[in-house]
Amino acid sequence: MGADQNIDWQIAAASVLEWWRDAGVDSLADEAPRDWTAVPAPVVRETKRHAVAESNAPIVAPLPTDLEAFSTWRGGSEAPESGWSGASILATGNPKSDIMIVTDVPDRDDAESGTLLSGAAGRLFDRMLAAIGRDRSSVYIAPMCTIRPVAGRIAPEIEQRLGELIRHHVAIVEPKRLFVLGNAPSRALIGADVPRARGRLQWVNVEVGQSGKSIAVEAVASFHPRLLLERPAEKARAWKDLQMLIAGLGA
Repeated sequence: MGADQNIDWQIAAASVLEWWRDAGVDSLADEAPRDWTAVPAPVVRETKRHAVAESNAPIVAPLPTDLEAFSTWRGGSEAPESGWSGASILATGNPKSDIMIVTDVPDRDDAESGTLLSGAAGRLFDRMLAAIGRDRSSVYIAPMCTIRPVAGRIAPEIEQRLGELIRHHVAIVEPKRLFVLGNAPSRALIGADVPRARGRLQWVNVEVGQSGKSIAVEAVASFHPRLLLERPAEKARAWKDLQMLIAGLGA
């Protein structure tokens, strides 16, 4: 019945081994004994090149959390604008005031006078402060960019860094309220241009460097005086912004 079932296993095994040898397998195991149940050792990858790259990476020091030290740093060689032509124009006024005013960049008149908000825009700004019973000595004025850019506006590639710095500045000063003049400061602090951000009080959350300290400040976004000179019709809305700024604050 059926085919012959007698198999010579030695011949069969030899045939299989010969087939594997022809396929290139000439050893059934390593030359040295091996524990096949052991957990494989982790693969060690080359890290020397990466270690060298990390050692050459620039070390970014934390920003000063003291106002005087930060102001010195802001006008020093490590500030983002330090390589630009022109002198730095730093914050001015009373840092203990309940109102901190943030502007974008120095105007041409500011670069010549060394004072923020000078010239025709500055005269309008002074009248705006007087209308709410304030003057420059009773507010704190800080620029987002300390040196006027050649183009007269903050370039996109540096706006994020300058935004981080002005938020740090606000966190150090801890004002009760912010008056944000212009689109770049409004984007940095509120997250939207003035036309979208104005008309209501906005909460701005800021942190002091890496300290973990966080504060919330009310902010009012409004038009920069230079824009009001170009578009006088916007002065009515700017007046409403000023009224909102001082609502609930002492004169």
